[in-house]
Amino acid sequence: MYRFLLCRQWVILTLVAVLLIPTMIRLGLWQMHRYEERTARNDLVAQALDAAPVPVESLTAPGRKITTHERYRSVTATGRFDADHEVVVRRRTNSDDNVGYHVLTPFVLNDGRVLLVNRGWVPADGPSQTEYPEVPAPPRGEITVTGRLMPDETTEASGIKDLEGLPDRQIMLVNSEQQAARLDARVLGGYVVLTEPEPENGTPEPIGKPGNEDAALNFAYAIQWWLFSAAVPVGWWFLVRREKRDREAAADVERARAEPASV
Repeated sequence: MYRFLLCRQWVILTLVAVLLIPTMIRLGLWQMHRYEERTARNDLVAQALDAAPVPVESLTAPGRKITTHERYRSVTATGRFDADHEVVVRRRTNSDDNVGYHVLTPFVLNDGRVLLVNRGWVPADGPSQTEYPEVPAPPRGEITVTGRLMPDETTEASGIKDLEGLPDRQIMLVNSEQQAARLDARVLGGYVVLTEPEPENGTPEPIGKPGNEDAALNFAYAIQWWLFSAAVPVGWWFLVRREKRDREAAADVERARAEPASV
């Protein structure tokens, strides 16, 4: 009755179905793993953003690496901006995906150590990328700043190439070790994205809070792959039953043709 399953076409189709089922199950498990990872990262970000500000010295020091749990933590620091040693970070976009620069200003603490502060985004409004953009001056005198703590940028983590031969006062990556060598100073590990005080006239444009990763999409993909894996044997059985009916109908027609016509 089902002898046709031994023919070459059906053997191949069956093997494909058998291979598809575990493959789709594994893809669903991978998407579920991604869902769990993204959910965990979203929870960490939310906890960091909701935590009360702490002195920056309590979380970082010269040469110290910022951990995943410390990233986005709100920190405070008291000192003064050193605008004379300010640089801009090339090829950075704002919330509207316009390409410009981030403004990185050293912030000298009362004990002489330096905190790197990303004051925000400015447009690339010069006639060429070799010219230093127009950057509003930071507040003068001693102030207290608040911002989100960030780890040092590296090519490995960001995918951004650290190009050489850049125009004066322009960099590609925000890296405390590189800036410590440039400034010949004790620079705290990582840097801070400024949130307070807010800039006058909205420039440099403040950098927005990190958004949540779309973990729900990975969950939906996992369910989708598992539904596909369940549909494979159902579809295979549907095709088998249809093939069986077609073959039986064809056999009935052949028998009818072979029988002698009644007189």
